[in-house]
Amino acid sequence: MKMRTYAGLLAGVLMLFQTQASPGGQSESWVPPGLGQWKESPETIELGPRPQWLVADMDEGPLKDRLEACDIRNMKRTDFSIGHRGAPLQFPEHTVESYVAAARMGAGIVECDVAFTRDRQLVCRHAQNDLHTTTNIVTVPELNAKCTQPFVPADPVTGTPARAECRTSDITLAEFKSLKGKMDAYDPMATTPEEYVRGTADWRTDLYASRGQLLSHRESIELFKALGVKFAPELKTPVVEMPFEGDYTQEDYARQLIREYEEAGVRPDRVWPQSFLLEDVLYWVNHTPLFGAQAVFLDQSPIAPETSSLAHMESLKAMGVNILAPALWKMLSLDGHRQIVPSDYAENASAAGLDMIAWTVERSGPLASGGGWYYQTVSDAINNDGDMMTVIDVLARDVGVIGIFSDWPATTTFYANCMGLANRH
Repeated sequence: MKMRTYAGLLAGVLMLFQTQASPGGQSESWVPPGLGQWKESPETIELGPRPQWLVADMDEGPLKDRLEACDIRNMKRTDFSIGHRGAPLQFPEHTVESYVAAARMGAGIVECDVAFTRDRQLVCRHAQNDLHTTTNIVTVPELNAKCTQPFVPADPVTGTPARAECRTSDITLAEFKSLKGKMDAYDPMATTPEEYVRGTADWRTDLYASRGQLLSHRESIELFKALGVKFAPELKTPVVEMPFEGDYTQEDYARQLIREYEEAGVRPDRVWPQSFLLEDVLYWVNHTPLFGAQAVFLDQSPIAPETSSLAHMESLKAMGVNILAPALWKMLSLDGHRQIVPSDYAENASAAGLDMIAWTVERSGPLASGGGWYYQTVSDAINNDGDMMTVIDVLARDVGVIGIFSDWPATTTFYANCMGLANRH
């Protein structure tokens, strides 16, 4: 059977979005093209040059030798490789284009961050209040006017920066679907809306930002099914007061997310629902236990004895939490020889029987200066981009994470295949 090309699949998906969406913006019985073909035929994983470029930049040693010797033919899709917002290192996040790119790079699981619109429809967006930096909303006068804070230009005389805040809950699903996704960035000294939506970091690119098709959560489910990937929906913490408009509670929101998988006929073992709120995770554990078994607690608490102790980890396990996902720096430390090793936090989580997922590689830009926030506990051992492979290796082999979020999934796909982890689930 002839394989679909990346361009062919993307064109088909975009055409279907354009032709089958209802006047209200929500697709009716939206069925992505080629579902049977994707399920029945092997897929070609397209790594591109970046993984081997990173390997070439590594310090000499056994890990570099092994990765250099890796046969990159016949790469397999792997659940170890999780597409963080798709592939936003170069594609507008949470768009069809970004998701297809992640799947093409071998991500076995792809993330849709979930927020809700004014008419209480679920959509894929990293935060409820990021439309002003991730879409073109401020350049659309009738929608900019509906924003919590419509665009206000910067004042070059006083140095006062531009202001805007646009929330998914400010607009309807139909209005949301009319927007175009872009790279997450803005120009703080912009004097016009057109200037404000610029500002992409110089280590990213706008090369693939000429189009960015936004999706509802339901549409992401159908797209991911077509791509043959699994699901990592993150229930975003609302910035509006809950219950929203007096009667849409946090539990309604959490239950709605699971219901959309049930209605789509998705098996619970293919879904990893996530939240930074422990209450959401426990709701899924207690009220939708088949989905709650793989619910992921995204732990953003600071490192402290009470939040990294074995007793704390055991208490999470006793409550029904099975998977813990902290920022990668929380799971890493340096030994006396400045070698990267598992942290006490990671060792205690493992001892308590918790599985772990790390976030996020390929999000920090060039690592020559230590890697910034994501590498803060090991920055003294980070001085080149190849060190990312060392970090991934420690997370995989020493910490024992079951998956790693990446802004460019080809990197984690390459590592997993080279190190025999491609079939890890």
